[in-house]
Amino acid sequence: MSCRWTIATSGLLFNLIASIAISAEPLRLATFQVDATPPLGSALCDGLVPEATSVDDPLFARGIVLLGAGEPIVLCAVDFVGIGNGGYDTWRETLAKAAGTSPSRVALNTLHQHDAPGCDLDAEELLAAAGIGGASTNVRFVKDLLQRVDLAVRKSLTSARPFTHIGTGQARVERVASNRRILGDDGKVKIVRFSSTKDAAAIAAPEGMIDPELKLLSFWNQDSPLVSITFYATHPQSHYGKGAVSSDFVGLARAARDRAEPGMFHVHFNGASGNLAAGKYNDGSPEARIELTERLAAGMKLAWEKTKRVPVTAADVEWRIEPVSFPLSHRLKNLTDIEKVLLDEKAIPRERARAARDIAYAKRVSSGQTIDLTSLRIGPAVMLDLPGESFIEYQLAAQQMRPDRFVCTAAYGDYGPGYIGTTIAYSQGGYETSLVSRTAPEVESVYLAAIEKLLK
Repeated sequence: MSCRWTIATSGLLFNLIASIAISAEPLRLATFQVDATPPLGSALCDGLVPEATSVDDPLFARGIVLLGAGEPIVLCAVDFVGIGNGGYDTWRETLAKAAGTSPSRVALNTLHQHDAPGCDLDAEELLAAAGIGGASTNVRFVKDLLQRVDLAVRKSLTSARPFTHIGTGQARVERVASNRRILGDDGKVKIVRFSSTKDAAAIAAPEGMIDPELKLLSFWNQDSPLVSITFYATHPQSHYGKGAVSSDFVGLARAARDRAEPGMFHVHFNGASGNLAAGKYNDGSPEARIELTERLAAGMKLAWEKTKRVPVTAADVEWRIEPVSFPLSHRLKNLTDIEKVLLDEKAIPRERARAARDIAYAKRVSSGQTIDLTSLRIGPAVMLDLPGESFIEYQLAAQQMRPDRFVCTAAYGDYGPGYIGTTIAYSQGGYETSLVSRTAPEVESVYLAAIEKLLK
């Protein structure tokens, strides 16, 4: 009994000493940025646009590394349409190795611009074997980009700066996001209001369920601001799909904040916006891009002006991981017909590319591979990292689970599952859940349970 008590007491003392040591270590952060603009000729939007013909504005991979609270934590946002499956694994492994941490402590998300490339290395292997390599991912470009990301992260660690406070602020964004799914009297989807439209009925329909609030999380060294991270949920397309590479209005709004506050490092994450877009307020014209940029930048500015700071230490930082396995869409249970599309030389290349992504994801699920959902708690704020094109309902549910926390959602993590709808959405019809989602209606209960574990 005495021996057991001594061992237990020693263990408690060790844990207490370790906790005190971590708490005493100053928090620091490093920032990195890499140009992620693809070369001309690269496929954009996973092959929806066969090749880039010009560049309107550059793309970036931007992120921070948090130090001093256990293993380093990496947060990275990339101006890509999506990074999924084996591509997602490779990106996380690269970031982790460069930062000296484990892949499970990396939150990697894309902003989902359609005038940007994608990265799914598993699907690209299938396409290369079918004779159309490069139809979805420019592998040579991605490899070069990852080398530059690796170097940038390593270099950033040598100039990491201490931070003592975090700030939180939020503001309503006017006339940007709208719900894509307009229901008829029968409860079914009557109109899918995509990212741009000139259809009078779609424009006149109500804005629908969105999250109008832009959230801002900032890092400070005493009174000096270091980093501003913003979160807003919408498909970020305006004037798009014509072959001109662009970070679109989300990247342009971020650039506007760069100019307005040059002493700060700005990162932007897209929220859970699988069923949101700017369609109600966007006719697809170049002028609309300018208007949407100005409205989003105004929301960023106002959230910054409303920021309130609180001191933080390493004891206020917690990283959580929740691996999940989503139920597979019934259309992916038998891949025979999808494999025929992949191998059909007469099929449109973008359809063959989608078939390859379907197959790649289905095989990962069948092999037992899971997807990591993660959360970073720092002081009163929580950053929730979600995969795929999650519907806005999941973001709103997360906020309701923890009304006492400042919950910020970064979606478009692992792009593999594609659209993740709610149970009822699968019975309502519509493009997202009827045609292209890779998850089954039962996904909602699994998803919400995982989010609750991260937040409780």
